[in-house]
Amino acid sequence: MSLARIRHWVFDMDGTLTLAVHDFAAIKRALDIPQEDDILGHLAALPADVSAAKHRWLLEHERGLALASKPAKGAVELVRELAGRGYCLGILTRNARELAHVTLEAIGIADCFAIADVLGRDEAAPKPDPGGLLKLARAWGVQPADMVMVGDHQFDLACGREAGAQTVLVNTPQNPWPQLTDWHAADCTAIQAMIGPDG
Repeated sequence: MSLARIRHWVFDMDGTLTLAVHDFAAIKRALDIPQEDDILGHLAALPADVSAAKHRWLLEHERGLALASKPAKGAVELVRELAGRGYCLGILTRNARELAHVTLEAIGIADCFAIADVLGRDEAAPKPDPGGLLKLARAWGVQPADMVMVGDHQFDLACGREAGAQTVLVNTPQNPWPQLTDWHAADCTAIQAMIGPDG
């Protein structure tokens, strides 16, 4: 299937539609998480009270980052192009849904996404789990193979591949995960060129 024919698009957010600003090493130090551990996985394994307290800290830290979000190259133009064509657009992020909305507002494209189609870590199991993509496929009434997952990280690609969707790696100069990637684009401007003009 050519990328130009796909009408159901799901985006990662941080580092995909926005410039990457999360300092994950610093976050892990602040939360006393081993550097080799996944943040959300580590927090999920903690006692409930400890986990809740650390989640609160993480949410407030990420709120500051969300308010200061800047769009990645070509992201606003790509999303507006797809929305203008009437395509279904979703967000699947390991961030919190409320902060995803703050971020989308900050970069000026919140109106392109239905609230129900923005899934954060509380609406679906965090990527690379494919549950969020499958949830959107059901909501949109399409097969995963008719969707594309766009992201900048292995988790995004693995999520897409596991769900049976197409995958695009973006904003990553080299492609360290070719087995998970259907298309590799330097940035969102390149993706827009790949889909060509409408009609």
